[in-house]
Amino acid sequence: MKLGAPRKKSGWVMLQVLLLHLLVQSVHSQNSRNKLNITNPGQSIPGLAVQLRRVSNEKVVVDNGIIQVTFSSPQGLITGIKYNGIDNVLDDEIDDRGYWDVVWYEPEKALEIDKLEGTKFEIITQNEEQVEISFTRTWTISKRGSLVPLNVDKRYIIRTGVSGIYMYGILERLEGWPDVDMDQIRIVFKLNPKKFDFMAISDDRQRSMPSMADRDNAKILAYKEAVLLTNPKNPMFKGEVDDKYMYSMEDKDNNVHGWISSDPPVGFWMITPSDEFRLGGPIKQDLTSHAGPITLSMFTSTHYAGKEMRMDYRNGEPWKKVFGPVLAYLNSVSPKDSTLRLWKDAKRQMAEEVRSWPYDFVNSEDYPLSHQRGTIEGQLYIKDRYVSRLNIYGKFAFVGLAPCGEAGSWQTESKGYQFWTKADRKGRFIIENVRAGNYSLYAWGYGFIGDYKYEQNITITPGSQMNVGPLVYEPPRNGPTLWEIGVPDRTAGEFYIPDPYPTLMNKLYVNPLQDRFRQYGLWDRYADLYPQNDLVYTVGVSDYKRDWFFAHVTRNVGNNTYDSTTWQIIFNLENVNRVGLYTLRIALASAADSELQVRVNNPKSDHIFTTGLIGKDNAIARHGIHGLYRLYSINVAGDLLSVGDNTIYLTQSRSVGPFQGVMYDYIRLESPFTT
Repeated sequence: MKLGAPRKKSGWVMLQVLLLHLLVQSVHSQNSRNKLNITNPGQSIPGLAVQLRRVSNEKVVVDNGIIQVTFSSPQGLITGIKYNGIDNVLDDEIDDRGYWDVVWYEPEKALEIDKLEGTKFEIITQNEEQVEISFTRTWTISKRGSLVPLNVDKRYIIRTGVSGIYMYGILERLEGWPDVDMDQIRIVFKLNPKKFDFMAISDDRQRSMPSMADRDNAKILAYKEAVLLTNPKNPMFKGEVDDKYMYSMEDKDNNVHGWISSDPPVGFWMITPSDEFRLGGPIKQDLTSHAGPITLSMFTSTHYAGKEMRMDYRNGEPWKKVFGPVLAYLNSVSPKDSTLRLWKDAKRQMAEEVRSWPYDFVNSEDYPLSHQRGTIEGQLYIKDRYVSRLNIYGKFAFVGLAPCGEAGSWQTESKGYQFWTKADRKGRFIIENVRAGNYSLYAWGYGFIGDYKYEQNITITPGSQMNVGPLVYEPPRNGPTLWEIGVPDRTAGEFYIPDPYPTLMNKLYVNPLQDRFRQYGLWDRYADLYPQNDLVYTVGVSDYKRDWFFAHVTRNVGNNTYDSTTWQIIFNLENVNRVGLYTLRIALASAADSELQVRVNNPKSDHIFTTGLIGKDNAIARHGIHGLYRLYSINVAGDLLSVGDNTIYLTQSRSVGPFQGVMYDYIRLESPFTT
């Protein structure tokens, strides 16, 4: 018996060791999953229930075992995010760390910034699976002039197994409230500068970044947001230009961006699973992340558009809109792994969020679930008898539903919801998960000019499925093409983009040819290339990829003085219909404080056309390749033309500063109509 007792004890010990080994394996496996958060959105991790603690009258904490988020109460500011050993991924040395804000003003009054701080805290949902909390503020007339006239409901959702914060806001103004303009609505996160120093906004736009201190000690350049880094802490940045607009992106591509910390290896990402609550269509450009380190969720702005896109409310107009949800997502890897795995995982998580849209866990009657939405489908054809006798497929065209308006009005529409998709190779399209409401159906695309609008308004009802069948768009056309310059794609990207000044470069854009336009100071390169005489383009000889400067800008003649510029298009006609009307189509990709005048065969004659003063999109100064699209169809009387060489003069007549100018998308001359 004495010999047998130790054996029993030994067996018990072995069983304990085995159980402990299995437990460690389970925890290790669970931690491995948490390191990259490879769960699907909302997929629970056993044992990690979401907890809410009202720490004090001024602080609320929500913890799901992966992240711990601290909110000020009742203001609803995010003051702390604890994750993976970092006590606060936000910058705890400043007050403004995680917040909403609105840029607003009453007409003819000074611009204001309202951080939409709440006055009431409320728990919307609280269980082991998720916590949804609300911070609200109700506007009254006594607040006029000090707060934007909006009722505010900021919502935050933290779910079990998800290492992030879902955020959305319900903004509303009631009928009869004062006139107001709003230029911008966004969410801002200012991250811990001691941790986050590497930024990624796309597969080919990633880099180590200078700090805000580096920018504060830098030389301010001609446009206020751009600085030359003269004495950065890290000498690798010395001599580079930094500007937040260098990292702008079109909304259709702006679905995940953020920052990486190397010690510990942690990522912080802004994920936008839908564009329905944004404005201005799929190619509206906006900010992403930038030096700070700062990460943004831009819901509305006038960037790359100007005041034409502001949200202006007059005569007591009521309005209500849900912005979001978007997801602030955090992930981590082992110190032995490459931190670039964080970017790959962020893209994976973004794809999961897109597939899960619309979310089924949002607890608001203002956010319709999937079964409360509708679907529309159809097929787009293009009819241009001078290109093909048969209708051609609207290959890869953008097709969208947006608030009712004129053709192309979606581009500056800023108050409602928009739903866009890209047609397939045969022009077939389907738009799913559309909110109930009345819309116009719009389309436009590569290779043809102008905007399509379906002749009838579209009414979407909950659960509806609509097929509009074949749609035929006939782009503007009066006669056959005599010549053309560029490609109709709503950008100036196909034209000549010069090398930047060696002393004013951002190294990120040295190699990628598609992003050369993002370099600083390219507008001044025009004067280097054309110091006295302006651009001359000869049809049939010149090549627009080499000989057509990407922006029709002013010429810097020194002493802070700028001249207007006149470009020439020389073309030969073998015969002329002197009693007919020719048509000059000019599609602009951008305009900033400009006036484009057209003359034919006599540069000193009265112009046959002028745009008048147009544009505030600032795409030239802010390193964009397009802003708002404009199409002009100009009649050219046949008696102005001659057999042989002819010249069209394009004058950009406004010349106060360096950033005035236009970008051309496409130019075409058509002969008179023929049967």
